[in-house]
Amino acid sequence: MPEAKANQGAEAPVLNVLTQYIKDLSFESPNAPKALHAREKTPPINISINVNATSMDDDNYDVTLTLNAKAGEENDVMFNIELVYGGVFKIQNIPQEHLTPVIFIECPRILFPFARQIIADATRNGGFPPLMIDPIDFGMLFQRRMAEENAKTQVKTGTDNSRR
Repeated sequence: MPEAKANQGAEAPVLNVLTQYIKDLSFESPNAPKALHAREKTPPINISINVNATSMDDDNYDVTLTLNAKAGEENDVMFNIELVYGGVFKIQNIPQEHLTPVIFIECPRILFPFARQIIADATRNGGFPPLMIDPIDFGMLFQRRMAEENAKTQVKTGTDNSRR
C-alpha cells in the first residue's frame, strides 16, 4: 500500500495532439503528360525524411515531419513531392531525460500515418499510382541523428572518445 500512496502524488505522463496541419505541400510532374505513360520497369524512388521540433511554451511543442520523394532520374523525373506536416503536442510529466526522445520519436510516429496518406493521395491525384511509403523506424532515425550530432561536437571540440 505505501507504493500506491506514493503513486497518487505523481501525475501521469501526458502526450496530447492539440492540432495537426500541412505547413507545405508541393507536387510537380515536370515531364507530364509523357511521364504518365506505362513503363517497362519501375523508376527509382528516393525518399528523405527529417524531423524538427521547437518549443512553443513550457508544455507545447511544434513537431514537423518533412518528407521528400522523387521518382525517376535526373532527365526523366516522373514526379517530385515535398510535404512538411506538423503537429502541436502538449507534453507534461515526462522526465527531462526522456523528453527529447518523446519529441523526436513518439510525436513523428503519431504524425506519420497522416503524412503518408497525404503523399499517397497527392501522387494518385497527380495521375500516378499512390506512393505508399513504408513504415519508418523513428527510433533508429533519432539514434542516427544523435550519433551525428555527437560526432560534430567531438570534431568542434577536438575530442575523440573512441580512442580512450
